Amino acid sequence: MHDAIGSARTQQQRRVRSQARNSDAYSFFNLLTGPALFDKVESLLPPHRERRFPPTETLSMFVAQALSADRSCQNAVDAAAIKRLGAGLAPCSTHTGAYCRARMRLPVGMVETLAGYVGQWVSAHAPDAWHWRGHPVRLVDGTTVRLPDTPANQAAYPQPSTQKPGLGFPLCRMVGLVCLGSGAVLNAAVGRYKGKGGDEQSLLRSILDTLERGDLLLGDAFYATYFLLCTLRERGIDAVFEQHGSRQRTTDFRRGKRLGVRDHLIVLPKPVIKPHWMSHADYEKAPQSLTVRELRTGGKTLVTTLLCPKHTDKAALKLLYRSRWHVELDLRNIKTTLGMKQLSCRTPAMAIKEIWVYLLAYNLIRLMMAEAALLADRLPRQLSFKHTVQIWIAWTQHSHRFDHDKLHLFVLIAQQRVGERPGRIEPRALKGRPSLYPLLTKPRATARAHIRKHGHPRKLK
Repeated sequence: MHDAIGSARTQQQRRVRSQARNSDAYSFFNLLTGPALFDKVESLLPPHRERRFPPTETLSMFVAQALSADRSCQNAVDAAAIKRLGAGLAPCSTHTGAYCRARMRLPVGMVETLAGYVGQWVSAHAPDAWHWRGHPVRLVDGTTVRLPDTPANQAAYPQPSTQKPGLGFPLCRMVGLVCLGSGAVLNAAVGRYKGKGGDEQSLLRSILDTLERGDLLLGDAFYATYFLLCTLRERGIDAVFEQHGSRQRTTDFRRGKRLGVRDHLIVLPKPVIKPHWMSHADYEKAPQSLTVRELRTGGKTLVTTLLCPKHTDKAALKLLYRSRWHVELDLRNIKTTLGMKQLSCRTPAMAIKEIWVYLLAYNLIRLMMAEAALLADRLPRQLSFKHTVQIWIAWTQHSHRFDHDKLHLFVLIAQQRVGERPGRIEPRALKGRPSLYPLLTKPRATARAHIRKHGHPRKLK
């Protein structure tokens, strides 16, 4: 058994080396480590003077923070000081003030543009085998991100109204467009958790220009609305969504044009009530009706603009919609594996910049996974994201001991495959018991004053 596994790995390494010799093996990786990426950075920078932390080095340190378990500025400055000594340069101060000010000077538009540039570059260079029946598939989903509890963050991104003052965290909402084939984030929009312009529909509409004619958008039931489907059809973009919850109870497959068992075409009338976010002129321009396809498969009712059952049968759409779950895993990788679930920056401007730095770091990891998958003749979704992060961190720490041939790095990345577990079901519960410390039920300043007066409780409840 072990001999068979060893032989398979040896054959895989030979295949990687063979393909590397016969192709532009480092086209992806050169974008990451070569001058092309930093040239893009320089083109986005405003005029600046030379400082202790120039913009390119500052951004590099900022991205390293996102990939590090210790995300403190002190750790980033300490690592830079050690690297400086290793290069034979004079020692420098390990105080964090200069680096923090350098991070503040980085334009958020530059980081945002660069993150989108890397993600779209990876997606544009994806082979046809990573597409679905000729369609580049784009996933859409939303999530929330917590910010540090500061007055500035609370003013810009208030905490949920269900939380008491002083006991919650500022919350912002993010909607992202992800490439199914490569896993890269193509674009994202950030807004308030609640309030005008902060809902997922409005945030998605602000980045719809990222999608191109011929794309296929895949999303959950929240996006199956009349006006979004009309907008996508006008742009030449197909869509597959789960049916909106308000319509599932009224779906009647005896109506419309029958295509098969629980599969029909139906004409949706234009909603009588104009959405609050929509202008009167746009409402008037919207078509009076829209033909869509509804089908029941895999325990879900789907609505799609792919109307022909011969070209896209129910079984194919069922398998396609299952792949929507990848966007949930991608957001988990960004928030849990990289640590974006809880931000560190204490002002709204820096917090938004920190989000884009995380997305940039995520796309750079996806960049390496795409190259490793190409060379190993696999799909990027078959490779482990966390394994790639671990390999890259270890490589950057010890790369000075190796030669400059990065082929070995791609071999290591391609070794670990993600297990295929179709229909996996897990309880949403933890086996480990929670901490003995009770939840904070009053503002921390009030709790400190109470302890000073009465002391700590004798027994933790």
